[in-house]
Amino acid sequence: MIKSKMKYKFGEKLRAVRERKKLTLRDVAAQAGVSESLVSQIERNKVSPSIDTLLLIADILDIDYEYLFSDYRQKRKVAIVRREDRDSISRNKMTIQQLSIAAGETGDPAIEAFLLEIEAGGEKGDREYGHSGWEFGVILKGQARLIYGNESYDLQQGDSVSFPSDIPHLFANSGTGILKAIWVVAPPRGMFSG
Repeated sequence: MIKSKMKYKFGEKLRAVRERKKLTLRDVAAQAGVSESLVSQIERNKVSPSIDTLLLIADILDIDYEYLFSDYRQKRKVAIVRREDRDSISRNKMTIQQLSIAAGETGDPAIEAFLLEIEAGGEKGDREYGHSGWEFGVILKGQARLIYGNESYDLQQGDSVSFPSDIPHLFANSGTGILKAIWVVAPPRGMFSG
């Protein structure tokens, strides 16, 4: 007979709270409508209770579910893009380096992030079309001009900007040197996918 090791153990938490509330195994078992032996085995992690039984005992002991399951939160996948592995697109006096993994590769992230480098006279965007979502940028070096609909905004190193991207917008290098910016788009547009 193969014995399976219990992966999820709640017994210690249940026992600690029961004892702190000065309740006996019999008290909890009677309220839950289960045997005293079952409650004891659950507390000693000898049996894995049904979810209904576990939640019923948690309710009897007035244990917050968040506390009960806090040790078992799923860890999110971590996506790392190493400097030497960044995808890059260069065109029209502009280079875009991928800082985040595109949608679909790690479970549809909510953003895409880029390092933009725009030469003097270069620009990114469109004066006629927008797209759904939001954009956020931080100027790391140089001078920029954001043309947003009929408005124009001058930006310097250290400035940041955010806006809904459904209005036509253009981000241009308005200085004489290279413009560097971190740019974030939500939801992802999949510039580097496919």
